[in-house]
Amino acid sequence: MKIAIGNDHAGTEYKFEILKYLEEQNHSVSNHGTDSEESVDYPDFVHPVASEVESKEADFGIIICGSGNGANMTANKHQGVRSALCWTKEITVLAREHNDANILSIPARFTSKPQAVEMVKAFLETKFEGGRHSRRVEKIACK
Repeated sequence: MKIAIGNDHAGTEYKFEILKYLEEQNHSVSNHGTDSEESVDYPDFVHPVASEVESKEADFGIIICGSGNGANMTANKHQGVRSALCWTKEITVLAREHNDANILSIPARFTSKPQAVEMVKAFLETKFEGGRHSRRVEKIACK
């Protein structure tokens, strides 16, 4: 599976933990995030992730910033992107099952690193349920 990942300065340590997990699972990763904790602007690192998911160059995206909100709002500007801001494994599972989320937005200042890795694992392993949820997901896109 190909995963695009992006982060700002608040998510750098989290990204390194997540990258380690993704590499252990033999996923192909394109890293668009900063490797520094020096202040940067999250949209510069989130738009490339969302573009890869939008164009289907990547199967899924993972974005990380302090609150997860700014990154999530940025990603959701892209057509075909359904980015979900999640802070627990349970919310992550529901975002995949019910909303067919294709980008996971992680709030680094409100989750632990082990929790973030657990959410990534759940995100990548959980399948979209379809059924009644398909109709709702189709209504998300502006046409």
